[in-house]
Amino acid sequence: MFVRSFSIQHWTRSSLLLAVVSVSATAATFVSAQEAEGEPSEPAKVSFFREVRPILQEHCQGCHQPAKRGGDYVLTDFAALCTPGESEEPVVVPGDPDSSNLIVQIVPRDGNAAMPKDKPPLHEEQIEVLRRWIEQGAEDDTPLSNQVTIDAEHPPVYTQPPVVTSVAVAPQGDWLAVSGYHEVLLFAVTAGAEENTIQVDPTPHRLVGLSERIESIAFSPDGQRLAVAGGSPGRFGELQIWDLATERLTLSKIVGFDTLYGASWSPDGQMIAFGCPDKTIRGVSAESGEQLLFSGVHDDWVLDTVFSTAGDHVISVSRDRSMKLVNVPTQRFIDNITSITPGALKGGLAAVDRHPTADQLLCGGADGVPKLYRMLREQERRIGDDFNLIRAFPEIEGRINDVTFDASGERIAVCSSLDGHGRIRVHATADGATQLDVAVPESGLYSLDFAPDGSWVVTAGFDGRVRIFRTADGQTLAQFPATPTTNASDVPAPPASE
Repeated sequence: MFVRSFSIQHWTRSSLLLAVVSVSATAATFVSAQEAEGEPSEPAKVSFFREVRPILQEHCQGCHQPAKRGGDYVLTDFAALCTPGESEEPVVVPGDPDSSNLIVQIVPRDGNAAMPKDKPPLHEEQIEVLRRWIEQGAEDDTPLSNQVTIDAEHPPVYTQPPVVTSVAVAPQGDWLAVSGYHEVLLFAVTAGAEENTIQVDPTPHRLVGLSERIESIAFSPDGQRLAVAGGSPGRFGELQIWDLATERLTLSKIVGFDTLYGASWSPDGQMIAFGCPDKTIRGVSAESGEQLLFSGVHDDWVLDTVFSTAGDHVISVSRDRSMKLVNVPTQRFIDNITSITPGALKGGLAAVDRHPTADQLLCGGADGVPKLYRMLREQERRIGDDFNLIRAFPEIEGRINDVTFDASGERIAVCSSLDGHGRIRVHATADGATQLDVAVPESGLYSLDFAPDGSWVVTAGFDGRVRIFRTADGQTLAQFPATPTTNASDVPAPPASE
């Protein structure tokens, strides 16, 4: 049986109606014949990869993954899914949902379910999908291309350095964090034997997690924790919190269906804000992951966030060409900090940072012009004004991908990319004077950060190499690949398809 393809414009309305009636009658006759012969239709086969996995991913994997084994259960890997946890009860018993601890834990009793912990129970439809999948034999139909296991025991293997999207220096200057694939790499940094030099331990500590793409890294104000925003494109977003003393994942918050951006800590270290591709700004408790802030004031992806000095406001920038101010306690939109006049901003904004001691905001984006704004408006808005603007710094070639203040607030730094080339500039905050201008022709640059004392600046980008420059004269203090690499011939081949 086949269906001939043709354009619907050649059909009249009556022809369409007759066709629908004819098809419906044929289908009804077919069903009736089946029933008459005692052959009720079989329920559709439930797909683990397309139906079960997304449910586990959204509701369970934040607490049950290799880096954070809640109850010793791991629900990110099919083999582990069928392995008992600390209760020694089997998670899944193929063909027997009532003996499967997964079902026991998620079915509500008196309106409450044991799992997901401290969250509303799953919808009845989701529970039914899981139940039917187990009844039908709990088969794994995951494609071979999606069966690669990456965890602390099986860290990523690189045949070439990945694009580095984020770098960050710890407040004490002893750690340098660099984004990788499924991981953050931590390099120990110490002062060199010679004056004004540094040494970077070539063997990094590897914080391997669930998110394949890392978009943002931020140390807590006390330097004891690391916030990581990322996810898997088109599948889920995730916020991770790592305890650096133990290198343990203390929180994994799954949010939405795409990667997260621009993680920032409140000054007291109690809250983390981040941006989402669904045009929202969100803030969660750094301890529990409870959502404390939700705002949908942007018209495009939110790419970066920062808190005010008092922690009572969040400032965000977006591809919609605006920088917005939201009050945290009330979750109310307060103001557009940048001009809202069409054409005033020539492209989206990618990055924002706050002066260490004042509510002054540095932003940059597609037009290549770093700009410094005051946070709070001091006069009534007028059409066409850009009153909050304090200073526009000299334009840098290409698109600005990151901006930062040094710890004193006396200097700002920006990095950019254009046609595969990168550039770093350092300016005096007070008058905009250029203090450093370094071209990196080998690679576009996507992220940068100052050392705590401002003596050096680190950057990385497209070619996967980390570069550290002395602020005083631009001399290269260190340059190395962000990740260890392996020859392609030494990488084990994937399992053959059956």
